[in-house]
Amino acid sequence: MELTIRPRRLRSSETLRKMVRETRVDKSSLVYPMFVAEGENVKEEIPSMPGQYRYSIDRMEEKLEELMDAGVNSVMFFGIPDRKDELGSMAYALDGIVQKAFQRAKRQVPGMYLIGDVCMCEYTSHGHCGVLKGDDVDNDKTLELLAKTALSQVQAGADMVAPSDMMDGRVGSIRRILDANGFVHTPIMAYSVKFASAFYGPFRDAADSAPAFGDRKTYQMDFHNRREALREAALDVKEGADIVMVKPAMAYGDLIREIKDSVHVPVASYSVSGEYAMVKAAAERGWLSEERIICEMAACAFRAGTDIYITYFAKELAECMERGLIG
Repeated sequence: MELTIRPRRLRSSETLRKMVRETRVDKSSLVYPMFVAEGENVKEEIPSMPGQYRYSIDRMEEKLEELMDAGVNSVMFFGIPDRKDELGSMAYALDGIVQKAFQRAKRQVPGMYLIGDVCMCEYTSHGHCGVLKGDDVDNDKTLELLAKTALSQVQAGADMVAPSDMMDGRVGSIRRILDANGFVHTPIMAYSVKFASAFYGPFRDAADSAPAFGDRKTYQMDFHNRREALREAALDVKEGADIVMVKPAMAYGDLIREIKDSVHVPVASYSVSGEYAMVKAAAERGWLSEERIICEMAACAFRAGTDIYITYFAKELAECMERGLIG
């Protein structure tokens, strides 16, 4: 048969396939989300996320070193305080769990890039992401506390802050307080497109942050909406976001791509706890190859337009890259 164009020519060897690969993945793009808890000598496995742990500050260094050895140089801290109140005061306390974690990590593992998740849900007694007014979150009163939280994290050693609350105007509030205190070079990675998703279930178990009543649909986004996602990302960039994020990652590749095409800042995506738990459960039963599926999920996120990939599989992906299974 006389075929002039044969796409299979470029698939004929591994060397050639890698040479013409359109999507490339690098260890420097990976961020590992890590849970830090009060107490001593704590390394507690999270039941719904096998292989993931809550670490006390005196035990977190072992995980940070493990990540560094694998080539993962960025981590995002989530704090689990020993006490909560209606205002989430331990989120912005100078001796809060996350603040102490940043201080110690800066001393112990100076090569690690430290990112602070800025939210209230882990710290409030009601589990919502801000100050309540009746049964709803008071957006504008919450902004002040989010800004205080971000500033306290940066003062403690955070290299970047990542507001995940989905309050209107929080990026601008955080930018103003950081600039006013001399942190003009500290970037903000905004959870710009964060959907009210069923994929978050295991995280709420890990962080003990499930709402005591109702849900978060008055501030997290309706997953039916596309135009709203583009609007949210544009608003955050206008307020000063240096990076925007789409969360979750796996089911939202269409929006990763659209946002990548519509903004002129880097785009992150977060492969969330439910994605991790689903892979672990299926792999445990022998229904799929864990290695192959995590590589495929990551490659799809990067193909869609991800520049920064936040994942509980960061170490495993880095090891897969080292072995040439993805990259």
